[in-house]
Amino acid sequence: MKKLLSVAGAALLTALAAVFALGQPAQAATGFSVSNGRLYDANGVEFVMRGVNHAHTWYPQQTSSFANIKALGANTVRVVLSSGDRWTKNSAADVANVISLCKTNRMICVLEVHDTTGYGEDGAATTLAKATDYWLSIADVLKGQERYVIVNIGNEPFGNQGYSAWTTDTSNAIKRLRAAGLTHTIMVDAPNWGQDWTFTMRDNAGTVFAADPQRNTVFSIHMYGVFDTAAEISDYLGRFRTAGLPIVVGEFGFNHSDGNPDEDAIMAYAQANGIGYLGWSWSGNGGGVEYLDMTTSFNPAQLTSWGQRIFNGANGIAATSREASVYAGSTPTASPTVSPTVSPTISPTVSPTPPPPTTPPPSGGCTATYTVGNSWQGGFQGEVKVTAGAAAITGWTVRWTYANGQSVTQAWNASVSNSGSAYTARNVDYNGRLGAGASTSFGFIGTWQGTNSTPAVTCTPA
Repeated sequence: MKKLLSVAGAALLTALAAVFALGQPAQAATGFSVSNGRLYDANGVEFVMRGVNHAHTWYPQQTSSFANIKALGANTVRVVLSSGDRWTKNSAADVANVISLCKTNRMICVLEVHDTTGYGEDGAATTLAKATDYWLSIADVLKGQERYVIVNIGNEPFGNQGYSAWTTDTSNAIKRLRAAGLTHTIMVDAPNWGQDWTFTMRDNAGTVFAADPQRNTVFSIHMYGVFDTAAEISDYLGRFRTAGLPIVVGEFGFNHSDGNPDEDAIMAYAQANGIGYLGWSWSGNGGGVEYLDMTTSFNPAQLTSWGQRIFNGANGIAATSREASVYAGSTPTASPTVSPTVSPTISPTVSPTPPPPTTPPPSGGCTATYTVGNSWQGGFQGEVKVTAGAAAITGWTVRWTYANGQSVTQAWNASVSNSGSAYTARNVDYNGRLGAGASTSFGFIGTWQGTNSTPAVTCTPA
């Protein structure tokens, strides 16, 4: 994310044609896989990332952030880790706990090593080879988690110097991970502080993809000041789509010291073209980019303007995120091999599985269940699950009345209004139609004082 050294001219894609001659691996996928430039989960369902970055390695006590990020609608969280080359190393036990938190909260974990940031220009940064050493050292907690974990080898692995080595170094890192038996989808970041203004990743992505014996690599571009126009955004992402190569926006913001990225164009193009995005970042930024915090002091009840934009704005997470199908119908178990460890001071908050209905839903009707997934002094996050009865419905309205002075301050996946303590939630355009027995849910942040009792809720079909 450094200031650009020069402006690269237009370049044609090279070495991409080889991709079209490469088929999928013969074995059935045990986790995520790539086909024709798209990412698919272990059930063969296309998965589009909608989520945020979380600086876990610098704030390991903020374990409740996983539940809070999920409650706002994210289906993916990109987790900052350290190999120990620049910051304190995240142990295998800690990574196992992170994976467990992702699974408990029904999100996909993109795990990344941050120590590589700006290598070649930043003297404190380390190499992709060292990052690969780290992944191999914790391979035991990664294996078996292919359905839930994507391995992002190294964050922004080159600055604006020495980046010509990106293709070889990235290819070699992928080969080492595969030789060690890691079959996860691998994510690789662009050089030039992630922004690829030299088009090094763009023009050599086909070579790197072909170097993966499993053809299961996803490319990640970080969009800050380089991408300040819709034309630049659509041109860059569109070239990957045309080449049949998978691309995600692994980081982006609404502003930056190197220029003003066009976040509206990023989100709109990503939504229109089925491209994943992961905004930077949940909370805890420093070094002059504190404005990129989505929440104030990790508090989900205090979304910043950037947080409101990415979660609740047009083409935002709440409106476009879809949970990975691997979580349908079951509660994932914790990671094997290493028992998760929990901070003694701040325990992870787990969104509980909604209780089953006590009576069968009536024919042509709907039922609703209200749960509190997380609570803190003066605030809470809630969720309401709506289930259609024995016949399909085309819309729904949920009503409840608070008895203890609670109030809703923000909501997602529903249009919520109130008259005093009486609340009404109506479906939005994408979640009103439910087949017989099908369910959807909406969530909200609220305030409370004294008592936060659970109200009775009713559901009326359209």
